[in-house]
Amino acid sequence: MATTNKLYLVPTPVGNLEDMTFRAVRVLKEVDLILAEDTRTTGGLLKHFDIRNKMQSHHQFNEHQTAEGIASRIKNGENIALVSDAGTPGVSDPGFLLVRECVRQGIEVECLPGATAFVPALVDSGLPIDRFCFEGFLPQKKGRKTRLEELAQETRTIVLYESPFRVVKTLIQLIEYLGEERKASASREISKLHEETVRGVLKELAAYFTENEPRGEFVLVVEGKETRKKSLELE
Repeated sequence: MATTNKLYLVPTPVGNLEDMTFRAVRVLKEVDLILAEDTRTTGGLLKHFDIRNKMQSHHQFNEHQTAEGIASRIKNGENIALVSDAGTPGVSDPGFLLVRECVRQGIEVECLPGATAFVPALVDSGLPIDRFCFEGFLPQKKGRKTRLEELAQETRTIVLYESPFRVVKTLIQLIEYLGEERKASASREISKLHEETVRGVLKELAAYFTENEPRGEFVLVVEGKETRKKSLELE
C-alpha cells in the first residue's frame, strides 16, 4: 500500500498507453485523490486501466490558489497523486508550485520514473547528449529575444518544446540567432502512431515543415555552439 502523508508525481504516457508502468497504475489505484490537469483526459486514462478513483482539477490557472490547501490535506493523512495530461508533472506542466509547498511544509514528495517527451527525442537526435540544457517552451513574447540571444551562446545541446502552430516561426528565429547551418532534429508525435524525427540543419528543418504541415507536439534538439565550432574545425 502507498505510504501515508505523501505527494506522488505520476508520469502518464505521452503517446502509446503501453508506456504506462505497473507501479503508476498501482499508485493511482491506491491514493485517496488524483489531481489532474484535465479531468476529461485523465478520465480516459483511468477508464483504460480500470482505475476507479476520485479526481480533482489541478492546472496552471488554479495551482496558486490550491497548492497550500492540498499540501495541508496530505499533512493531515491523505495520499494524493498528481498527473498531467501527458508526461511527467512539473516538466513544462503544472506541479512545481505544489511540490514547493509540500517541501515547505515538510511533506514527503515522490516522483515516479516514467514517460517524458524530451528524453526519447534527445537520444534519437544523433547530437551529443553528454551535456545538454532543457529550455522547455520559449517565452511567446516578453523575454523571447533575450532567451534566443542566450541560446546563441549556449555550448551544450539545446532541447526545446514547441507547438505545431509555432514550430516554423521558432525554427526561422533559431536560424536568425544561431545560424542556418546548426545541426538539429525535430521529433513529433513521440510514442504515437505517426511518430517522426526529421534531422538536418536548421534551414532544412524550416524548409521541410514549411512544405509539410506540422502536426502534433514537437521537441526540437539543436547542437550547441561549441559542437558547431568543433565540426567546422574538422571540415
